[in-house]
Amino acid sequence: MKAKLLAAFGYQGDALNLPVADADVSAAFYVGTMGFVDVERGGGPVKRVVLERDGVQMGLAENGGDPGQDGCAFHTDDVAALREEFAANGAGKVGEIKSETREDGSKFDAFFVIAPDGLCFWFGQKMS
Repeated sequence: MKAKLLAAFGYQGDALNLPVADADVSAAFYVGTMGFVDVERGGGPVKRVVLERDGVQMGLAENGGDPGQDGCAFHTDDVAALREEFAANGAGKVGEIKSETREDGSKFDAFFVIAPDGLCFWFGQKMS
């Protein structure tokens, strides 16, 4: 069974406005390696592509921001299956799964992906 994304949280507060240099190139990567689908495109004044997986959306924007300073956190229902899927599909630099405890005491098993466009993604599964 394929892992599902449950929610998205942009590091800078906006998961629908992640900065990239070329929205078309970045979108092709996320569709081809992370299972997203292209659901919306906008051309101007800022070119945008909105991608979706499992009803969870992220947006890529040619907004002049630094992708190396931004990204998105995603909650998932199966962190191990998701990591395996991404690694098999060549989804950039895929880190190992590690356990972490958040400031509120919640515990997650999580891994990071650094995409070729420079965005950083955290994928975590909440542990009971």
